[in-house]
Amino acid sequence: MLLAYDRALRGATALAVIAAGLAAASQADAAAFYLQEQSVKANGRAWSGEAAERGAQQQWWNPAAIGGITGFQAYGGVTALYPRARSSNVNTRVVRPTLALPTGQVVPGSNSAVGGNQTFSNPVNDGYLPNGGFAFPITDKLAAGLTVTSPYSFTTNYDSDSWARYSADKTRLRTYDIQPGLAFSPAPSISLGAAVNVEYVRATLSNYLPDPISAAFPDGHQYLKGDGWDVGYSFGFQFHNEKVDLGASYKSAIKHKLKGTLIVDGLADPITLAAGVNRTIDPARAQFTTPWQVNVGARYHIVPSFTVNAQVTRFGWEKFDQITLAAPVNAALPENYRSRYAYSLGFDWDVTPRWTLRGGVQRDLSPIADGERDPRVPDGNRWTFAGGTSYQLTQHLGLDASVNYTKIASNPIDKATAAYAGTPLQTLILTSGQLYKAHALVFGLGGHMTF
Repeated sequence: MLLAYDRALRGATALAVIAAGLAAASQADAAAFYLQEQSVKANGRAWSGEAAERGAQQQWWNPAAIGGITGFQAYGGVTALYPRARSSNVNTRVVRPTLALPTGQVVPGSNSAVGGNQTFSNPVNDGYLPNGGFAFPITDKLAAGLTVTSPYSFTTNYDSDSWARYSADKTRLRTYDIQPGLAFSPAPSISLGAAVNVEYVRATLSNYLPDPISAAFPDGHQYLKGDGWDVGYSFGFQFHNEKVDLGASYKSAIKHKLKGTLIVDGLADPITLAAGVNRTIDPARAQFTTPWQVNVGARYHIVPSFTVNAQVTRFGWEKFDQITLAAPVNAALPENYRSRYAYSLGFDWDVTPRWTLRGGVQRDLSPIADGERDPRVPDGNRWTFAGGTSYQLTQHLGLDASVNYTKIASNPIDKATAAYAGTPLQTLILTSGQLYKAHALVFGLGGHMTF
């Protein structure tokens, strides 16, 4: 009888492993799994002026930023992220089903504690995020630019005996965004820009499976490796005068399609062996969508040497509503993210003609609601406090540095999930845990040049 559920088991196990890692960067330096450290200069003022300022370092946020430049500009940098957090089990339960076999035998179900290591520290690994780009004028009204970033990238590692092992084990997600763009300035004070976002995604994701018959049998394990290329777009507007810089931009959502291989192994009880749960699926295809964002920013020059900056960003996280597995499985795992805001305020102070200090603060609201938070993404609302500096070494070459501290709110980890969902082997994971002491330190170092 269980062999009749072979196709459903493929979908249930594949979806579980895909979900185990796509969104686990929650202790990085932006809500959910977005990384906003795409410029060392921007990091230093908590991303408070990026939509409104002119220059190559701002073109990730607004392609209109390169409009009106008078010479070649280039920048590059690396950001080091050190996330820290603790997650502890409170009362997570594993509920196994009662099974009636064709022989008439009944295998009783059970409701048991998850077992294993009840506290886990720092599941998200330290990371190093490079970024860079350049821009140049084609005519006095037209400019072109290119920036290369990694907006959704992280690595997590949970131990094989962690209380969270059925949600996440080893995870590695990398996105590489190549953004070529053009900006047109019909007047010196106005700039219009548009860009294409070409993104390559590579993911390696795994987690453990509770044996559906009894905890006396060893856990199973599932592993997915896949990649894919996808395309989005950006466009924006800027206005400048002697006192005020204004800017607004839109970055589209991008639907990512991964193609790879799924391996499920390690299950040893006779019923799951008969059902053929251990298997290799090649190709395995998954699909998810990263959010759009709208940025609105302003900069006010109180005096020529001192500028205050403000920016509001709306993230369209509702696009990350589910993870789907393509035909022939045709299954979906709900994520139920919500669109949320980030608010930034900062300053730039030219202490001397060569030396600039900057700082800022950002309030970033998590897209994950109570009841939807699991060990993969124990995210919370956060405050980021930033400081930075630039020093002009020569007329053409300068250095940028930044430091950020992000405090992440403690939250319950409370999303119920299921292994082998929709089949007679469906095993519930009633998650009950707690995230606490979550924060991140971020350091950036880079350089810029003009000709």
